[in-house]
Amino acid sequence: MAVMKILRVLSDGEFHSGEELGVVLGVSRTAIWKHLHKLTDLGLELVSVKGRGYCIEGGLDLLDSESIMESLVGGVGERLSSFDVFAEIDSTNSFLLSKNGSAEVCLAERQTSGRGRRGRQWVSPFAKNIYFSMSWVFAGGAQVLEGLSLAVGVKVVAALESLGLKGLQLKWPNDVLIDGKKVGGILLEMSGDVSGDCRVVVGIGLNLEMPTKASASIDQAWADLASLGYSGSRNDIACRLIDHLIPLLAGYSESGFELYQKEWESFDAFRGKTVKLISADKVEQGVASGVSTSGALLLEQDGKIKAFSGGELSLRLAV
Repeated sequence: MAVMKILRVLSDGEFHSGEELGVVLGVSRTAIWKHLHKLTDLGLELVSVKGRGYCIEGGLDLLDSESIMESLVGGVGERLSSFDVFAEIDSTNSFLLSKNGSAEVCLAERQTSGRGRRGRQWVSPFAKNIYFSMSWVFAGGAQVLEGLSLAVGVKVVAALESLGLKGLQLKWPNDVLIDGKKVGGILLEMSGDVSGDCRVVVGIGLNLEMPTKASASIDQAWADLASLGYSGSRNDIACRLIDHLIPLLAGYSESGFELYQKEWESFDAFRGKTVKLISADKVEQGVASGVSTSGALLLEQDGKIKAFSGGELSLRLAV
């Protein structure tokens, strides 16, 4: 892809002449401008200075599949059946859902139709955040997947902590928070036989360095990993996610969520707080009291503990 060849050159944040870029692509300096114009379609701001050439201020931290694979913990990479990295894609989850394999990974620099829970848009600026999906096939049907999104949350936090990040929290059922603000989300989508072989695509979006302009369309409190002081590579984050997710998914049919229950509760952002649980036709209020061994939310109401689960429930702090 011609645009990606140009971006790899400009990713260092330095000025490069049109002549130099023309050599990279094997085209004339005049033709280069047509390719550079495409960068604006990706939401990138190109600086042009006569006599110096072109640059992207601050550079770009581009994904590198070879670097990620080489950095995986021994043996983990051998379990992957495919690994795709796209400059642009509608949705990493949708791409893997269109395939039939297991142990597949998809990453993208940008999503044009990224989505979160309940069909909400996931803002996906180019080369700034993490847009990651992994597929896995489970035998035994959908019942073995209870609590999986929560267990994935535990592993996402563990992956980020392994990079030195602290202060991360989890919000039932699938949000990663910093100081009560959303820094990441998890979206699980299933296909196949609900009572036989069931294929799951685990989608993870993480805000790494959200541009102010891109954040204008976000309708909730948000944060990014840069606010915790992270200045490392996106490739390192992708690598650690794979390192932590493959053992989780490979063993989940046997362990279930019970193995991760206490660890999830140790990161619970709302534990002991009065909350509202909102469904399409009802609002429940109570004190958040952790989660069950199957991943259901536990609320204390009138001195009794009640369990709630379901994909269309939203948890909020009570005002």
